[in-house]
Amino acid sequence: FPFPYTPYLIQERFMAALYSALEAGRVGIFESPTGTGKSLSLICGALSWLRDFEEKKQQEEARLLAPEDSGREGRQQVTSAEPGAPGSRGTAGEPDWVTAFVQKKEERDMVDRLKEEQIRRKKREDRLEKIRHNVQLKYAAKRKRSEGDETTRLLQLSKEVLSEGAGVDFLEQLDHNEEELILAEYESDEEKKVVPGLEEDDDLEEEHVTKIYYCSRTHSQLSQFVREVQKSPFGKGTRLVSLGSRQNLCVNEEVRSLGALQLINDRCMEMQKNKHEKKSDEEMEGKKRRVSRTVCPFYSYEQMQFLRDEVLVEVKDIEQLVALGKETKACPYYGSRYAIPAAQLVVLPYQMLLHEPTRSAAGIKLKDQVVIIDEAHNLIDTITCIHSAEVSGSQLCCAHSQLWQYMERYRKRLKAKNLMYIKQILYLLERFVAMLGGNVNQNPGCQAVSQTGTVLKSINDFLFQSQIDNINLFKVQRYCEKSLISRKLFGFMERYGNPATAVKTNRENQKLAGLQNFLLTLQQGSDKEGSLQGSPVEAENDQLRSASPLMQIEGFLSALTNANQDGRVILNRQGTVGQSSLKFLLLNPAVHFAKVVEECRAVIIAGGTMQPVADFREQLLSCAGVDPARVVEFSCGHVIPPENILPMILCSGPSNQQLEFTYQTRDLPQMMDETGRILCNLCNVVPGGVVCFFPSYEYEKQVYAHWEKTGLLTRLATKKKIFQEPKKANQVEQVLMEYAKCIKRCSQAGGQMTGALLLSVVGGKMSEGINFSDDLGRCVIMVGMPYPNIKSPELQEKMTWLDKTMPRAAGQAPSRVLIENLCMKAVNQSIGRAIRHQKDFASILLLDHRYARPAIFNKLPQWIRERTQVKPAFGSAFAELRK
Repeated sequence: FPFPYTPYLIQERFMAALYSALEAGRVGIFESPTGTGKSLSLICGALSWLRDFEEKKQQEEARLLAPEDSGREGRQQVTSAEPGAPGSRGTAGEPDWVTAFVQKKEERDMVDRLKEEQIRRKKREDRLEKIRHNVQLKYAAKRKRSEGDETTRLLQLSKEVLSEGAGVDFLEQLDHNEEELILAEYESDEEKKVVPGLEEDDDLEEEHVTKIYYCSRTHSQLSQFVREVQKSPFGKGTRLVSLGSRQNLCVNEEVRSLGALQLINDRCMEMQKNKHEKKSDEEMEGKKRRVSRTVCPFYSYEQMQFLRDEVLVEVKDIEQLVALGKETKACPYYGSRYAIPAAQLVVLPYQMLLHEPTRSAAGIKLKDQVVIIDEAHNLIDTITCIHSAEVSGSQLCCAHSQLWQYMERYRKRLKAKNLMYIKQILYLLERFVAMLGGNVNQNPGCQAVSQTGTVLKSINDFLFQSQIDNINLFKVQRYCEKSLISRKLFGFMERYGNPATAVKTNRENQKLAGLQNFLLTLQQGSDKEGSLQGSPVEAENDQLRSASPLMQIEGFLSALTNANQDGRVILNRQGTVGQSSLKFLLLNPAVHFAKVVEECRAVIIAGGTMQPVADFREQLLSCAGVDPARVVEFSCGHVIPPENILPMILCSGPSNQQLEFTYQTRDLPQMMDETGRILCNLCNVVPGGVVCFFPSYEYEKQVYAHWEKTGLLTRLATKKKIFQEPKKANQVEQVLMEYAKCIKRCSQAGGQMTGALLLSVVGGKMSEGINFSDDLGRCVIMVGMPYPNIKSPELQEKMTWLDKTMPRAAGQAPSRVLIENLCMKAVNQSIGRAIRHQKDFASILLLDHRYARPAIFNKLPQWIRERTQVKPAFGSAFAELRK
């Protein structure tokens, strides 16, 4: 398509390419810059394919179910199977009559399955249609809910009245208080027995229809996508489900108040377990019933069925789903999961889809489905982060102390299998601390490490050297997950572990005084020289942070179950055991992405800036075993005309100082002065906002201090008000608001000050997802090349692994390609902040002569690369900018 591009043409081309990839079952890498209608194209292309796919499937079903057709096909199969001679055999060596019988049986089974599916589909459509048009049904359901609530309230009141007259001795009262802290009897998977009556109603057990799983990075991006669906031509008839974490969807205020995601998860799972245990306990006759424990009032199967149907009737985002859950008194987290089988479009964060245990728990089945991963420029990093884990020495010692105290207190109440697993976990913690050079029985903050530094080990070497290779980590991990031990331990420490917390009764206080004193001395240091380090406020914050360290340790144990060649364990020994840490680094993200690609019919990896795409092809798809013929790439140009963007590579500054911001030269005063002169000249001619990106926070701080010292900052401030990107995420919005207000005020008032200058950092809070549209970003400046820290042990190990496993590309070592790709991905994300819609315009300046090298230049996005000018001197570049 020749210039000028129009959004319609690009959307049409994008949709056609997407439709073709889905039809052929490809793995697609799609790039469409911001402003080209990427989200709308993804919706329309994918849902139009899904509509056609469903129509073809229904036509095929109708053909197979038609009496005359099935009879004719059956006769054809029998005729072709009849050999004419009794002793003739089929191609597999079986007699032909056997082959014909098998074929006819398979056909009858298929017809039966199709009939059942049609009945289920008809039943579902009738139910949804009734809900869509029958308002009285909603009011009837509400009235039934209110009657049920009143009944529950009266029953609870009667129980309280009866309990007041009963004499309860102290021991039973203590048991009631601590009942929820005791671990239930644990049965591994092979020992489990099916308890009659425990299963829920089977009404929702229906096959998963062919659907599209749409994933993005954040919940705000998903909400924006859902609003696009609502506005699209498919908004009325699409069955859409929004999935999220309990933190986003829980409507139980008691659980939400726990704050941390892991605590919310554990508490919720415990409540569901209590519900099932209560059922089984009520069925036991002649035995003393266990004390009833908390059950979530929103976990009502009947109400969640109603919520499921409401979700499928009308497209709703997460906020609307939560509001519906509060109104119907049904859990949106589980209700939305019940809606997955019948949904056509499932919207979820891609962390949920990429992590297999989370995927399984959510009931997501990828077999023959379509997955679209949007905002996928950091997909490799995300997979690596999800499956990596780190624990500090202080967390290990704290978890050991807490778990040992828990075991000692409840030893007589715990079953043998629970005690066995707890002792195994205690042993693992002891060995982990020993690998850091410490002892679990001493204060980690006061134990000095004799040999400091960073050591990398393979998984097997770490297991052998820590002497834990005889323990089945898979079983231990499964135990931690199923027994909810981290939640029980947190509840125990929350009740008895904080010396500052007042204990409710005097008798409890007497019994637990020894335990509290021990924990207090442990917190302050158990050795003679130990003392409480830091201020009381810092100590309190540390205690809150380490409230349940076993949760982080569970993640580390899970990481150790990876294959030996796919990861490394990093021992980071610092001054003390408490400051030291163990970290698992995943080297091969493809091993966790392979199952997604294998099971799905098609996978689309989409983003606004996907260059360079070699990483996706080699590190993700090739290593996952994807046939190169199955991979298709699509990249479209931008909607803006060529004159609306001016990208330039600047090789030297106003005083002819060559621009090369290497680690050796960028700290030189003349280099920082030259950067300041360039900015002064640009701020004199560029209206509105100027955004300047630095390679790191430290370098930005260093340059700012130098300009302040030389007086250059004062010269800049005469034309632009200067803002700095904050390190804290909660301050970013405030800075952006002030920046936008300043630009708007200057454009309306006129005068000497023409706008604002924002000093940002590559990879920081403002380099991704922020729209510097129109006057907010008329010029984007990239100072130097933001190469990653090559001295990082993690990066060095990744480079070594790539050199061993990947072929050389164009004469370059894979490790060198990785460094360049990491740098250019960060650059491309940052400079893409300026052009946000069809009529936007901006200039882009890359301050370093190394950008002109072919290997680097070719990794710029195509729509920028084909318009980029290389300027050896500052004069010609400044003249172009003025024009």
